[in-house]
This record gives sequence, C-alpha cells and structure tokens, in this order.
Amino acid sequence: MDLASNNPFVIAIAAISGGGKTTVVSGLAERLSCPALYYDDYDLEGPNDFIAWTRRGGDCNEWNVEPMVTDLRQWLDSPSSTPAYILLDYPHAYLNDRMKDFIDLAIFIDTPLDVGLCRRVARDFSDAAADDIREELARYAGGAREAYLIMLETVKPASDVVLDGTLEPQVLVEQILNMLPPARAI
Repeated sequence: MDLASNNPFVIAIAAISGGGKTTVVSGLAERLSCPALYYDDYDLEGPNDFIAWTRRGGDCNEWNVEPMVTDLRQWLDSPSSTPAYILLDYPHAYLNDRMKDFIDLAIFIDTPLDVGLCRRVARDFSDAAADDIREELARYAGGAREAYLIMLETVKPASDVVLDGTLEPQVLVEQILNMLPPARAI
C-alpha cells in the first residue's frame, strides 16, 4: 500500500472465540474514528458443522464472505467519505481468497485456549442454566477445542503480527496504534 495515497489502511484482527478481537476492534475504532466490520454481524454461508470443517483442514475459502466484502468495498469506493483506516473483526487473516487482497495488516491475538473459553462462558452464559454451561463445556471438549488448535496452526502463522492475548484490551489497542504507519497515526 502506498502510504501517501488516500486509500484506507485495512487492518484485520483475528483470534479464537473469546480471544479479544471484538473488544480490540471496538477500542481501535473509537481511537481511530474509523469504521469497523464485525464478522459476527454477518450471516455468512459456510460449513454447517464447524468441528467437521476443521477436521478436514479448515479451508477458509469454504466461507462465503461476499457480504462482508461488499460492505468493505463500499467504504473503499466512496471517495467522499474515505476513512484513513478500516478495521475488520475477522478470523481468517489472509486465508480467504475473496478477502485477502483487501487486507494491509493482519494481526492475530494469541489467547490461551483456557482464557478464551472462560471469557466465552462469562460473556455468552451469564444468565444461562447450569445445564447449558455443561453442554457448552462438553461441546468444547468434544471437538471445539480441536478447532481452535487448528486455528492456531493456520491463522496465526498467516498473520503479520502476533500479540499476547493475555494483555488487557487497552494495552493491545496501544500496541496496534504504535505499529501503524506514522502518516496514519492518530
């Protein structure tokens, strides 16, 4: 990317579920006053069985990210309101062929699996019955953990930068702000 151009600098943030990507993207969007696209806001077509998908290799191209690409293109093609940055809460880094060419910087937040699980249970099951929590833990032990391990083997090495997911979100935001090109620093 030509830093002197008016093209937005697109930053993709990846992590396991509960790894902090949404929190970090939200913090960055606020600090940079820029748009953010969140993967979970889209109803993307992809494999029906997440665990089976990862066991056969976890090919990120099996996910149809076209709705997200369409929204990203709207920001990129809008000369009257072109932001300096666009943030993606996006778990695939450069591994989906339909999205990879738009990304200027892919960051992986390397969060230990137990920390991600604890955060997910605290976030998603705060009002849940004990049976629901037990079901989620059984699902995790029955294959979801394996899926996250595969993500560590594929997405993490496909990222430009790996950050420590045990750090507080505001520390991660500062680290990312400090690595941005000086012409774009806020």
